[in-house]
Amino acid sequence: MPNEFSRKERLAAQIQKELSAIISTQLKDPRVGMLTLSEVLVSPDMSHAKVYYTLFGDHGTPEETQQGLKKASGFLRSALSKTLSTRTTPELKFIYDETPEKGDHMEALIARARARDRNL
Repeated sequence: MPNEFSRKERLAAQIQKELSAIISTQLKDPRVGMLTLSEVLVSPDMSHAKVYYTLFGDHGTPEETQQGLKKASGFLRSALSKTLSTRTTPELKFIYDETPEKGDHMEALIARARARDRNL
């Protein structure tokens, strides 16, 4: 059982690395700008992969990027299959990672609370 778990982790890390390279060098969709793949989670049977991404600056909206990645998922899966050494290539599901925005929002709330406490 531990080997299966580490195999999933290794596959997820390889998918993250290879997809990052493919997206930055081969994907030509204008809706997909600068992004970072923050995490890849592979299902236990290794047939599906959830790919979490974040965006840099003003390079499109999460909705536009989501549409571009969804449309390109077949191309990305095909390109990924050429670099993976697995029998099958997992289906890719792209999910926008809101963690940075949530963190910024929490920091702003904390800063406001501290400022209010100083004024009391």
